[in-house]
Amino acid sequence: MMSQEIRTARLLLRPVRPTDAGPITAIIQDPRVHRMLARVAPNQSKAQTLAWIARHDAGAARDTDHVRAIELDGQLVGVTGANRSDTSSPFEVGYWLAPQAWGKGLMTEAVGALLEWLEQRGERAFVSGHFADNPGSGRVLQKLGFMNAGRNPVFCLGRGEMVDHLYMARIAQNA
Repeated sequence: MMSQEIRTARLLLRPVRPTDAGPITAIIQDPRVHRMLARVAPNQSKAQTLAWIARHDAGAARDTDHVRAIELDGQLVGVTGANRSDTSSPFEVGYWLAPQAWGKGLMTEAVGALLEWLEQRGERAFVSGHFADNPGSGRVLQKLGFMNAGRNPVFCLGRGEMVDHLYMARIAQNA
């Protein structure tokens, strides 16, 4: 499904590989990262990261999961992906970036490229969201055409508690 690489002006989006487990685990263990992710535990092990990576090929084959490593100058700096429960549902878009790569417009570039790829395949509806105390993530989504779609608490595994969450949605421009 999404085995090819996606290139942008500065980035390479490529399939996540087992060799990425170490760098991914190191980045997501940073509290500045895992505290903003609903489904990542603060102490996620390399083995848990490898198990997560191992599920990607099956999800891509079912067209329910498309996860990409984000590389800048040959270094993994983040991950973006789109997943859904079945092929009749909209993709939920998620992403995270290593703190040293924040503030450079990289996530807008990466997620924009992923959305463009999905739209070229005929996808039209997307959902995402961010915790209320992560306005930078909300700005990424706004720049990409997402609009506010509601607000509810969501359990954050990284914090171990319910956190105020803003939902956002996007309909492709050429729908």
